[in-house]
Amino acid sequence: MNDVVRFLATWALVHETADEEWKAAVARGRGPDGTAAGGGLADGIAALVAEEKERLKAELTAKGGVRAAGAAPPDLRELLDGLRFELAELRGRIESLQASVDALGARRREPA
Repeated sequence: MNDVVRFLATWALVHETADEEWKAAVARGRGPDGTAAGGGLADGIAALVAEEKERLKAELTAKGGVRAAGAAPPDLRELLDGLRFELAELRGRIESLQASVDALGARRREPA
């Protein structure tokens, strides 16, 4: 059990260190006006990625795709109904593709 706890503690420490390094690279890559402009190449790229991540997060939050911390979870029934619908759509497309493949195979086996 100690090995598992030690492994998880190591993983948490690596994750925390990487997160802190990422934040530091973003800070170095930001210019005085707060936009990506300063630092070296890697720091500048980190700042650009951080800006795009924030735009993506705002976009997804506006569409309901990402919950803010502490926000109520979406209705699970609605999510499952949406998932069922999408799976039914995929199943229909797969069956259609299978019918096409079968027809092509039968056509290929016909004598010319």
